[in-house]
Amino acid sequence: MVSCAPNEATISGAFCVPTDPVGFVTRFYGVGLSLVGAVALLFLMYGGYLIMVSRGNPDELNKGRSYIYYSLAGLLLAIFGFIFIQIVFVDVLHIPGFS
Repeated sequence: MVSCAPNEATISGAFCVPTDPVGFVTRFYGVGLSLVGAVALLFLMYGGYLIMVSRGNPDELNKGRSYIYYSLAGLLLAIFGFIFIQIVFVDVLHIPGFS
C-alpha cells in the first residue's frame, strides 16, 4: 500500500493522484509531454529510415520527409503549449500552485 499526502488519493494502491486540479495538471502534463516526445522520436527515426531505404524514389523520399516534418512540428507544438501555460498561468495570471 502506498502512503499518499493529505491532498492526494490512491488509485488501486499502486500510485498517488492529486485531488486538486492544479496538482493533477502539473503532474500529468509532464507525463503527457514525455509521451509526445517518445512518439516524436519514434516517428523521426521511422522517417529517417524511409529516406535511407527510398533508393531515390521521390514518393518514398517525400513520405520520409513528411514524417520528419510533422513529428518535429508536433513536438514543437507540445513544447510551446507548455511554455504558453507557464507564461500565462504563472507570470501573467499568478494562479497559485503553478509556480
